[in-house]
Amino acid sequence: MPIYEYRRPDGTTFELQQSFSDDALTVDPDTGVPVERVLHAPAVHFKGKGFYSTDYGTRKRERETVAAAEGSKQGSANGGGPDKPAEGKDGASNAPAKKPDGAGKVSAKT
Repeated sequence: MPIYEYRRPDGTTFELQQSFSDDALTVDPDTGVPVERVLHAPAVHFKGKGFYSTDYGTRKRERETVAAAEGSKQGSANGGGPDKPAEGKDGASNAPAKKPDGAGKVSAKT
């Protein structure tokens, strides 16, 4: 049998073991004051392939988002942004060097 929590108008609570088929109390059996049943959100954790780690608010995920935000702030502070790569202390770009046209192409002539 489940245990239900009830709240009195003054804010105090009490618990009562009741059957599923019993009706909810409307008055406190000890004092006779009106009461209401307190409902709590159930703890649910979905498992399986169809869920991502970002679906759950965990402390680890919070740290990852903070670290990503700090990294983007650091890149924009060095002159980088979404369109422009950040520059190092000596003014050189941290972006990889571009290959000249035709570099890395292999001809199939035989």
